[in-house]
Amino acid sequence: MLPIDPQADIGRRAWVTCPHCEDHRDCPTCREGRRCRDHWRYLLSNTGSLLHLQCPSCTRVWDHETGFGATRTHRPRETGGL
Repeated sequence: MLPIDPQADIGRRAWVTCPHCEDHRDCPTCREGRRCRDHWRYLLSNTGSLLHLQCPSCTRVWDHETGFGATRTHRPRETGGL
């Protein structure tokens, strides 16, 4: 398990599904497509519409292409986790 990135800041969060732990599955708020207080991800940085995220539950780091604005070519980047 990776440690939480030192650049992670609870003030910079994103509500994106974690592709590893899917901890949002049993949450009624998340199932309704709303933002809940528990299932957010650290927004480490972004390059245009490509978000660089870390899950506080499983510590997985990954990229997520939002498709908003000027999109980038998606290069899968996934590290760590279990």
